[in-house]
Amino acid sequence: MEFKTDALVLRTADYGENDKMITLLTADRGKISAAAKGVRKAGAKLSFAAQPFCFAEYVLAEKSGRRTVISASLHDGFFGLREDIGAFYAASSLCEICDKILFEEIESGELLVSAAGSLRRMCDASPVFALLGFFLCALKAAGYPVRAAETCPVCGKRLAGRMRFDMESGSFCCDGCGKGVPASEVTYLAIRRGLGERAEGDLLDGEKRALRLLNSYFTYQTDSELSTLPEYVRML
Repeated sequence: MEFKTDALVLRTADYGENDKMITLLTADRGKISAAAKGVRKAGAKLSFAAQPFCFAEYVLAEKSGRRTVISASLHDGFFGLREDIGAFYAASSLCEICDKILFEEIESGELLVSAAGSLRRMCDASPVFALLGFFLCALKAAGYPVRAAETCPVCGKRLAGRMRFDMESGSFCCDGCGKGVPASEVTYLAIRRGLGERAEGDLLDGEKRALRLLNSYFTYQTDSELSTLPEYVRML
């Protein structure tokens, strides 16, 4: 059986002498794996389809639960990501988040669109802000939304200054009412920006702190650790 699907390459691994195994984020089947045969040979026509960050329409053959890439039509290779080490690490972090948060047979169309859009923004603008926005989108899609309301959900006081972030509920509270880990105002404001809300503050410092907080929240909720994201944050 053959089928077509738009997909983003999340991860690749050498297999045999000339092949690769690739992990794909698809809209209708979630995360799947497939063999890309002969792509390590010089001049292989499908070598592009087995590269990290490749976004393409794939034709896959499936037999006995195994999939093989038959052909691919490129949508975007996001080649600009390979020209900047920071953008490359941000994109690698995005792909690792997808890889660890997704499972097979789960519709992921919204997440695929968000991932492709975020990779494009990483090429054109600020990689750190694009990654922050995508991380928040991925957490919401996985059932772990982050909430950054204007007021404390306990006492109703406007949030400012020192506050806390509750790992259970994924929400910010004022320092007097909240339980959880301490959180700075710039972290809170950066997350509000990432959620599409208007907010002012130290852009880079807040985004770095926000990524650290979301990384801890991700680990708390999924019991899975990200390896690339901490390295990226250390580079900022």
